[in-house]
Amino acid sequence: MAGSAMELINLNKKIGSKKIIKDLDLEIHKGEVFGFLGPNGAGKTTTIRMMVGLMGITDGDVRILGKSVKSDFKGAIREVGAIVENPEMYPFMTGMQNLKHFARMSPGVTKERINQVISLVGLENAIKTKVGRYSLGMRQRLGIAQALLHSPSVLILDEPTNGLDPAGIREIRKYIRRLADEDNVAVIISSHLLSEIELMCDRIGVIKNGELIGIQSVHEQQTDEDPERQIRLEVDPVENALKVLKAHHGIEAGEKGGFISFTAKKSLMPGIVTTLVSEDILVYRVEVSSASLEDKFFDLIGENVIG
Repeated sequence: MAGSAMELINLNKKIGSKKIIKDLDLEIHKGEVFGFLGPNGAGKTTTIRMMVGLMGITDGDVRILGKSVKSDFKGAIREVGAIVENPEMYPFMTGMQNLKHFARMSPGVTKERINQVISLVGLENAIKTKVGRYSLGMRQRLGIAQALLHSPSVLILDEPTNGLDPAGIREIRKYIRRLADEDNVAVIISSHLLSEIELMCDRIGVIKNGELIGIQSVHEQQTDEDPERQIRLEVDPVENALKVLKAHHGIEAGEKGGFISFTAKKSLMPGIVTTLVSEDILVYRVEVSSASLEDKFFDLIGENVIG
């Protein structure tokens, strides 16, 4: 990935005297899939609306390929394709008729480009069928095709897998990854589905109370060669194991469903297990895992309600 596709520069939004969005600074790269997460009312939708010019910016700016949404709106927005909520299509027209209709709104969209986006989202076999007969997943794919007609550099998708079954979610994920990897499009996704964000995205930005509180790589390479992991042990007796961990290793472990759990560096585990066994504690199972995106998300927002 090289170069900046979109920049949010000290972005602010006031409604009346209330500051809804506070000093957002964010850079999204070409060819990456960026997940935008946050609790209910955090400011995700407001930020997306400012990105695409549907809501005015109080202070700061959004730049798309260096073009300002405030001072060069037409030039900036030409680089953006977006689907907010469900894509609106004409159900009495075929997929092809819908695409040709939308193509007329963007100068320079050729017949070849229409066929290219149809192929990209895998709708060749259904493109001559009326959209009213499409499944929800097919309509989402047609919506993505429509948003891509004018070859945007940035694609913004609000809940792209909302209402889809697992097969539909997998399809949309595949097309989004292909866009980023093969066409170098920057894709920004707002979603509630943390498991999907983890599979689809390269980085996530977390917003809370209108402030960007963290940006993380989803599959970050560990700079620490021995990071702390989540450990689960099946042991007997549990009560003795908890006491031994506290006394010998200073570990405060929790107990649930016959397992004890705690965080520790992986390199310490052989010594911990040896201590438990030497104290006549039976160790039946050891599970070592890294933190999931869900764990990271809740660590950042400090609460258990997402939206």
